[in-house]
Amino acid sequence: MIATIRSGGQSGVDRGALDAARAADIPVVGWCPAGGWAEDHPTPPGLLTVYPELAETPSPETKQRTEWNVRDSDATLILTAPEGTSPGTDLTVGFASHWQRPHLVLDASAWDRSDMTAVVHDVSEWLRQQRQQGSGLVVNVAGPRASEWAGAYAASYRLVTGILEVGAR
Repeated sequence: MIATIRSGGQSGVDRGALDAARAADIPVVGWCPAGGWAEDHPTPPGLLTVYPELAETPSPETKQRTEWNVRDSDATLILTAPEGTSPGTDLTVGFASHWQRPHLVLDASAWDRSDMTAVVHDVSEWLRQQRQQGSGLVVNVAGPRASEWAGAYAASYRLVTGILEVGAR
């Protein structure tokens, strides 16, 4: 069902998704800001040393990375922190609307370990509905960076791993 996971490589949700895909042998791609900038890799080549599959946008601004990842995906999953949305989340939703890409916002405060199975099932069903006949999806995964939500990486890794396991059956 999922052919590729796309994300921008920022710490937190982006990296959790990329690492879960790598662990499942699913290709990863994505746009990152010029110089490979991420909050924990501020100096070029930045996060490209760890994620060489990503490509740099011409701009160092994160806004371009966000837009291009939405634009170049079939669907976008957006995780939100338990504290609510962030300006980046709102930007991602706006780009999904602009590019007419399906998107699903997942409120992390609504899930815990006991109901993760239900969340994975619901997201997998939503992805099945987005799938074009005969082709796998390029799914963009976005959400807060680690400095905005300490549990972002773990939540994203768990969710994407679950989705990929369901999709493999």
